[in-house]
Amino acid sequence: MIGWLRGRLAAKHPPGLVIDVNGVGYECEAPMSTFYGLPETGAEVVLRTHLVVREDAHVLYAFGSEEERRLFRSLLRVSGVGPKIALGILSGIAIDDFMLAVEAQDPEPLVRVPGVGRKTAERVLIDMRDRVKELAGAAAPATLPAGTRGGSAQAEAFSALVALGYKPAEVLRLLKGAADEQLPVEELIRRALRAAAG
Repeated sequence: MIGWLRGRLAAKHPPGLVIDVNGVGYECEAPMSTFYGLPETGAEVVLRTHLVVREDAHVLYAFGSEEERRLFRSLLRVSGVGPKIALGILSGIAIDDFMLAVEAQDPEPLVRVPGVGRKTAERVLIDMRDRVKELAGAAAPATLPAGTRGGSAQAEAFSALVALGYKPAEVLRLLKGAADEQLPVEELIRRALRAAAG
């Protein structure tokens, strides 16, 4: 399995891109969420990857974050969802919005994605219901605002609030309201709970 690629971005034409790694060009497919964060052609990039082996081809999928790759892999485990639909979902819906749709069991955001019918959307919602908490917990440090010195305190507070039953998107909102680099975990949780009650 190829876990990631570090190299020069040689070409990008959605959904395809080519990464030059020491003179070898790796052709990949990527969701639009990854394309939006790519630098100009010629710049160095590091992308996480997932290799799909089919009878007629080996296809490498590339992602700008571990959170995207984790969701892609989780979607592939849903019956009737292949790489093309999983890529479409990642391209058409922000990860936070996807998680909200699963929490609410609302198929509408998924139905708007090209190639996703109502039956497929409902199957995704049902199959992903239990996995969404696991994804949110694993993604907590990456989802929190970047560049804060209190990242570990924020991550611990995030995990604690999710364990208390709050939805991941709601926890992010509450922690933004209580964001303070100097606060310990307990105080972050206290302020977030006060904000939730108010």
